[in-house]
Parts: sequence; C-alpha cells; structure tokens
Amino acid sequence: MNQFKITVPASSANMGPGFDSAGLAVNRFLTLYVKKQEAWSFKHHGHFLPVITDYRDHLIYQIAKQTAERYEKTLPACQVTIESEIPLARGLGSSSSAVLAGIELANQVCDLSLSTEQKLQYGTEIEGHPDNIAPALFGGVIISTTTPGGDVEYVSLPALDLDVIVYIPIVELKTKAARDVLPDNFSRRDATTASSISNVMIASLLSGDYELAGKMMENDGFHEPFRAELIPNYEIIKQEAKIAGAYGTVISGAGPTMISFVPKGKTTEIAAHMETLLPDYEVAMLEIDQNGLQIE
Repeated sequence: MNQFKITVPASSANMGPGFDSAGLAVNRFLTLYVKKQEAWSFKHHGHFLPVITDYRDHLIYQIAKQTAERYEKTLPACQVTIESEIPLARGLGSSSSAVLAGIELANQVCDLSLSTEQKLQYGTEIEGHPDNIAPALFGGVIISTTTPGGDVEYVSLPALDLDVIVYIPIVELKTKAARDVLPDNFSRRDATTASSISNVMIASLLSGDYELAGKMMENDGFHEPFRAELIPNYEIIKQEAKIAGAYGTVISGAGPTMISFVPKGKTTEIAAHMETLLPDYEVAMLEIDQNGLQIE
C-alpha cells in the first residue's frame, strides 16, 4: 500500500502477580499515518512524543529497518505522521507500541505478509518479554510466556466485565531503574507462594470472581513489594481506590502509573474520588481495548 494508517493501543503489564506474563490493552493509542515518498520524514503531533531531528534516530524507523533487513528487503522512504496518547516512561507500554508500529510499517511497505505470530515473536525478541507486546498486538487481556526454547505462547482471556482507571503522575520511571530494585533470586517457598497467587488471580478472572481477583492482584510477591518505594503515593492510591469501590489496584507495568480494576458503572464515581486526592495526576477512565493493532 502507498498510503495507510497504523493504530496500536497502549498496554498495562503484570496486573500485579502476573509478572512479565499478564497484560491488557487499553484505549489510548499510537497512530501512524504513512505515505510513501522520495525521502524519509517524521512529523509528531502530541506532547507525549519526543523531539527527533534525524529520522535515523527514530525508534520506529530503526525497528522498521531492522524488520526489513531481517527479511532481506530494502525499506522504501516514507512520510510518517505520528499522533500519540501514550505517555513515555509511565508504565503504559509506549515502547511496545512503537516496536509493533515499526514492525507493521515494514510489513506494509515491504509486502512481508507477516503473520500475527511472527510479529509477536519478533516484538518479544526486541522487548525481552511478551507481556506488553501480546495485548498491544491482539487486544484484550493476554497471558503469555516465552518457553525455554524461545517460542512465545499466549492465551487470550474472554472479555472481562470491568473497566480500568489509571493514575498517571508527572514523573517518569525508566524500566531499567524499576528492574534494578528486584531481587535476583527467590526462595522456593516465596516463589511458590507468589506463583500460586498469580494462578488464583487468573482463575478468578476466568470465573468472574473479580473480588477475589482484586485481592490476589494486591498480594503480589514478585515485584510490587520492591518497586513500591519508587512509586509516588503507592499505598494511598491502593487504599483510597479500594475504599471507593475498586476491585484491586496495582502498578501498571514498571510504573510509576498505577491502575485500578473497577466495576462497570462505578468508574466515574471512583475516578472523581481519586481526582480530589491526586490533583497533580492525570486520572483517566479507560476501557480494555479488544482490537489490538489495526491497519486502515
């Protein structure tokens, strides 16, 4: 195609104890308007996008070029106009959205005909784990893993009867800093407990017991106890959201954004309560995006 649009949703990883495995897509989007032309150019619209003076430094261009070269193709020049509703370094999958956009850009302009499984595999290789890549690609809530042999496997959960609220602070938190505070090893007892909590959370989501799912979300042992000190207002947000009626509130990805899973019909009420407590935050009522990456 000589002219097309790519839309990739934001995503939230972990859902508490589903560390590097569970994730969901939400209805904020990275959008690319692409048109082939004689020379490369990138135009940014939106305050969430960084300033780029040389197209060769652009992450989306770099991923597209790598993807084309992976399949021994030459990437043709394009004009790419980008809009984004996804804040950077806030735990909403901005890098995964950009990675998928780059892969899809090359897929379209080089006629690669990549399957969704190929996009998932390559995106996971770049990101290191599939917890953001998979929901951004497929939409919905996805449980995914990389096997010891390197294959990426995933399961899409049925649509959940709940909404989400995110609390986005003005500060950034780089994923590396959030990973550096994690322990290198867990005792067998601690790993077993944390793993079983994750299992019960997923099972309770599938059975529709959102009260139990929220309880399990807030009892993670893999990462939240260690990252909590990096997250502004961590305890206050969890406690007040629960009082207001949320099922559970956890760190979104590596943070510093936090995310509440809430009953449908109570979103506005809970968000209004949290806005009064967090005047310096963006408190956003979101829905789980069921569509994932889209091409028009």
